Amino acid sequence: MSFEQVFKNIDSKMYTDDGCATELDYAEQSSWILFLKYLDDLENTKETEAQLIGSHYERILADQYRWSTWAMPRNAQGEYDRSNLIVGDDLIEFVNRDLFPYLKSFAETAQDGTIESKIGVIFSEIHNKIASGYNLRDIIEQVDHLRFQTSEDRHEMSALYENRLNRMGNAGRNGGQYYTPRPLIRTIVKLVAPQIGKTVYDGACGSAGFLCEAYNYMHNLVQAPAEEEKLQTNTFYGKEVKGLAYIIAIMNMILHGVKSPNIIKTNTLNENLANVQLRDQFDYVLANPPFGGAERVEVQENFPIKTSETAYLFLQHFIKYLKPGGSAGIVIKNTFLSNTDNASIALRKKLLADCNLTCILDLPSGVFTGAGVKTVVLFFTKGEPTQKIWYYQVDKHFTKTQPLTEADMEEFLTLQKTQGESEHSWTLDVSTLNDACDLSVKNPNKVEEVDERTPGEIADTILALNSENQALIDEIIEMVK
Repeated sequence: MSFEQVFKNIDSKMYTDDGCATELDYAEQSSWILFLKYLDDLENTKETEAQLIGSHYERILADQYRWSTWAMPRNAQGEYDRSNLIVGDDLIEFVNRDLFPYLKSFAETAQDGTIESKIGVIFSEIHNKIASGYNLRDIIEQVDHLRFQTSEDRHEMSALYENRLNRMGNAGRNGGQYYTPRPLIRTIVKLVAPQIGKTVYDGACGSAGFLCEAYNYMHNLVQAPAEEEKLQTNTFYGKEVKGLAYIIAIMNMILHGVKSPNIIKTNTLNENLANVQLRDQFDYVLANPPFGGAERVEVQENFPIKTSETAYLFLQHFIKYLKPGGSAGIVIKNTFLSNTDNASIALRKKLLADCNLTCILDLPSGVFTGAGVKTVVLFFTKGEPTQKIWYYQVDKHFTKTQPLTEADMEEFLTLQKTQGESEHSWTLDVSTLNDACDLSVKNPNKVEEVDERTPGEIADTILALNSENQALIDEIIEMVK
């Protein structure tokens, strides 16, 4: 059975369950079940590897809490043993009263930074909402069809999981904060090009899309086991304040192959930037911070430029947390480029003075489905002032049924290498800016169609069209008489 069919079958069962009402519930509830199946496959692989070298692998979970014990028991022949199933109310009682408390206990007993500690974190924050033990049994049987042993398996599963997060993101305003289109994230990651041995940070990580794609990109650069170990342990760092997004982020990274993600649950904006030291900074920042908030005065006190706009506080945070010489790709509303309030002007001046803003990618409103806002991506390097900015404008209409694709980004990535001029790209000399440092997107190379007809010719065209319309109306009237 294909991964896609399994996910459809799971959704079908979730839809009929009284405890699952929205796409958010579908994503949350399927995630913990997927995670436990993934963990069992991971442990089976490690145990097999240990046996091949004559070693012993100590399993993380006690026998009674292993997937092959409570979820999918097997007989001596390795066949699904239906005679020893937990089902119905007994299954729900086991999950709620035994399994979840056991997994939650790892938060207190496991060493920080281990996968055991992440298990404890996940099951401290998440709760089973599936009401029917029969639906849960059917879902478990569907999930058991999935295999995570090979990189191809994990790639296919993670692609479908990302699609599920996309649907979750479109399910409502609360979910929309979690998801940035993957073609856009991959484009940003490709341009920033993070290298092994350096650190990647997202202080508003949502479902960890940027960190997952950065791992995918860097994993393809691995040439030695020590480099993969570096990626697994001390390369990717994230912060998230929302409980569900935080849990999804951890599971998303684990399902992508990062076994112990460095993601913490915290309000990033509560950190005072005056206290940030060089040891706290990162080589790369990749992020799409939330916008439109109304941050409290006490939160604004943590920043040199006071503003209630959430995204502007995050931009200050990212600049501060970026190491000298480090690079960033940040999504932000396009109004940042031209707003005339004091905070916007001051922040633009700070960005241009402290960083080399090499590129601005201008995106149409349809990129973020349902958001209805235009955004830009700021690409900059910290440590030297900006002299010239290269712009690229994506001149295409996107909808829910015709979303942004990586093919739509190919010209941008190609032209960016030389920062070439085209109908969609141009360069701005910062020395020509006004006092407000207005960085508005004003494409000087776009060819506008000019109507060269005289007023008389335009009038004749209008009269001709009116005549044609009247003739059609007359025909319709004759037909219905």
